[in-house]
Amino acid sequence: MTARSLARLQSAGRLTLGAGLAVAPGTFAGAWVGGAADTRDGQVLSIGLGARDVAIALGTLRALQRRRGAAAWLRAGLVADAADLVATLRARDDLSPLAVPAVAAIAGGSVLLGAYLLSALD
Repeated sequence: MTARSLARLQSAGRLTLGAGLAVAPGTFAGAWVGGAADTRDGQVLSIGLGARDVAIALGTLRALQRRRGAAAWLRAGLVADAADLVATLRARDDLSPLAVPAVAAIAGGSVLLGAYLLSALD
């Protein structure tokens, strides 16, 4: 599989998760932050994070299609994923014991993949 194909797959995953966070915050964010996702406060954050990921995914996909400019979008995704990872680890005592390793694996893996893709593309 090429780096470009991996970047498309990562973007498709980001688009799916972001849309889920924006459209169904109680379901998608609930697995991450528990009952906070059922409150209006938690939903505001979930919708904002979801929109962020949708924008990063669409920007990356467009840049990949045009074969230029993907590095900036990949970097944005890497920074967003790193922030998600750090925020989750900082709040680990207040989160579900299942959420922390799941988010650490997903966000951490995406950070590593993003770093590889930055070195392999553009």
